[in-house]
Amino acid sequence: MSEQETKPEETPKAEAEAVEEPKKEETEAAAESEKKKEDGPKEEESTATFEPVVKLEEVDVKSGEEEEETLCKFRSKLFLYGETLLDKGTGKKTWKERGIGEARILRHREHQRLRFLMRQEKTMKVIANHALDPRIKLEPNAGSDRSWVWSCYDFADGELEEKVFALRFANSDVADEFKAKYEEHQVEMEKLLAGEDKPDEGGEADEAADALKGLKTDDE
Repeated sequence: MSEQETKPEETPKAEAEAVEEPKKEETEAAAESEKKKEDGPKEEESTATFEPVVKLEEVDVKSGEEEEETLCKFRSKLFLYGETLLDKGTGKKTWKERGIGEARILRHREHQRLRFLMRQEKTMKVIANHALDPRIKLEPNAGSDRSWVWSCYDFADGELEEKVFALRFANSDVADEFKAKYEEHQVEMEKLLAGEDKPDEGGEADEAADALKGLKTDDE
């Protein structure tokens, strides 16, 4: 029987060296590649500047309230009674929300006229804008003690239109305070339209009258 040559088995140490050999070559190759990157040309940051094709100048935007003073303001939600876009022309009317914002009463510094103005608090779009007509009556909204309903000729959409508004407040106390202020300034507007001057809050009229009493003419 012939003897067969047997190949000695590799020891664990030899196996470890065989595994580590490729890793060593990979490490050396990665190091060589990194060195080439460092030795290569470096990228320079761009310092170029670009001028805008069109230069926009600052524009002074006017709100139309520059000549007015705010007498009072109340944060609230406005509703309009009318047709929706889907119901246009059908005559079917419902309450639709116009937006949340500050309901304000403004007085013009020159001619003293008063108006009611309200803008949406985010877009600043005018959603109500009408003169404080003394004939306007604030009526309680059915089923609510914190909202008022009234009809008026409004100019918020660029043309005079008859509209029905409802204004809802946080609570009944704020609603009552708004009504009191609204009616108070309606009285002022009524006197103004009747030809009477604005109430003499500072007492200037009395002071002028006292000064006139002290004047003497040369004949006296």
